[in-house]
Amino acid sequence: MNFDFYRTFYYVGKYQSITAAAKALYVTQPTVTHAIQSLERELGCSLFIRSQKGVRFTPEGEKFYTAVASACETIFQAEARLEASKNLSEGVIAIGASETTLHHYLIPILADFRKKHPGIHMKLFNSSTPEMLREILDGHIDFAVLVMDSNYRHEDLSITHLTDFEDIMIGGQAFSELNGRSISLKEFIDYPLVSMEKGTMTRQFFDQFFHEHNLFPEPDIELATTDLIVPVIRGGLGIGLVPEPFAREALARGEIFNITLKEKIPRREICLIKKKKASLSLIGEAFIQYLLSDDR
Repeated sequence: MNFDFYRTFYYVGKYQSITAAAKALYVTQPTVTHAIQSLERELGCSLFIRSQKGVRFTPEGEKFYTAVASACETIFQAEARLEASKNLSEGVIAIGASETTLHHYLIPILADFRKKHPGIHMKLFNSSTPEMLREILDGHIDFAVLVMDSNYRHEDLSITHLTDFEDIMIGGQAFSELNGRSISLKEFIDYPLVSMEKGTMTRQFFDQFFHEHNLFPEPDIELATTDLIVPVIRGGLGIGLVPEPFAREALARGEIFNITLKEKIPRREICLIKKKKASLSLIGEAFIQYLLSDDR
């Protein structure tokens, strides 16, 4: 059965007029008449009673229209949503991100993308990196922007380097004797240390950095979120390692200071992670292209 016949039947029934249906469909009246006659032949019954005033349903046509109208309107809505998605005028993307990637990298990009496509609805999920990877693999989020090593390998995940950033050691006024000095990591661990809790990427980085220098400190204060590190250190509870973007404002105000280390702190990467075999929506693909574009 040709769907155009049903579409034509829907518009003739809606307007009770072959002329109005032809205008709505951008076709000629004979084309509409032919489609209705073809549908009636296939169904084996008359659907309309013709008169000089237009058309009206037969009893069979009226019952048939109730079902056809519901189906057609559902299809038309789906077509409209698909067209809107193709034009990036509406739709939803689910993005995973860590605190660090949101603060340092992602928020300005999301804001700019929303300005260009205000009809797009964004769902942001914030959790630990291991949890975000599980969410990607389970199909609960489209992709994630996380702090990861781009050399990390997983058979089901695609990992693309986006940018990198530095971590710095900071202290508050309670440890002002360290301000302006260059110290070694061995000296550093003689002070109370503030760090993220175990299981986080920042804590993993912290531990690995010290272990590479044969040092195995136990932090005095462990925190659940990165945005707590600066307030805790500013309050005089210890010194610690923090992504530089989190400390920028407090450094500028002189509330904390940068502790110069003799050992070089490796830079960390921000990466795009998505499932290799996942079929992303047009909106998801468009955002990734925007994320990777040099023209942003």
